[in-house]
Amino acid sequence: MDHYFTNNQNLKSEIKTLSYSYLGNDFAFLSDNGVFSKEHIDYGSKLLLETFLKNHHESGKFLDVGCGYGFMGIVLAKVLQANVTMIDVNKRALHLTKRNLDENKLNAEVFESNGYENVTDKYDVIITNPPVRAGKQVLLDILIGAKEHLNKNGELWYVLRKDHGAKSMEKVLNEHYKVETVEKSKGFYIFCCKIY
Repeated sequence: MDHYFTNNQNLKSEIKTLSYSYLGNDFAFLSDNGVFSKEHIDYGSKLLLETFLKNHHESGKFLDVGCGYGFMGIVLAKVLQANVTMIDVNKRALHLTKRNLDENKLNAEVFESNGYENVTDKYDVIITNPPVRAGKQVLLDILIGAKEHLNKNGELWYVLRKDHGAKSMEKVLNEHYKVETVEKSKGFYIFCCKIY
């Protein structure tokens, strides 16, 4: 079975439009087969984004890792006027992200990267709904690897479900960061990690 973190060139395209509103800002997102949460905006991503926005009001330089069709990065670019970079390993997701930036009349940097493979910059915030189905090693590479790409007072924000090992992952990350559980809802945990 193909997953949203692989590139299947033979997958038939069936574009859908998903709507989202935040504090009077309306967004439209094109979605398609072969990308994460194609039918609706994922609850975990929404919870992560909205929890982050409740706690952060300043702009800055943001990296959205595993951006999918661009939901989190695009909302952050608009609401916080943030300088956003979005990366994914899935070419179709990146194509949709670029279309969605046009659709929402926004600009951001978008490029293909397997984890941080092609990332050379440092950021104030790295935000991710990591690809759990890609396996634990990929998760660890994304979450621990963020350290190398954060500015001095930078923060990593991520979402993980309890039944996907949220608590055991928190223990592992505590060896690398100061980890705080910021929100819990419907089995989803939102974490903020700061470098010691």
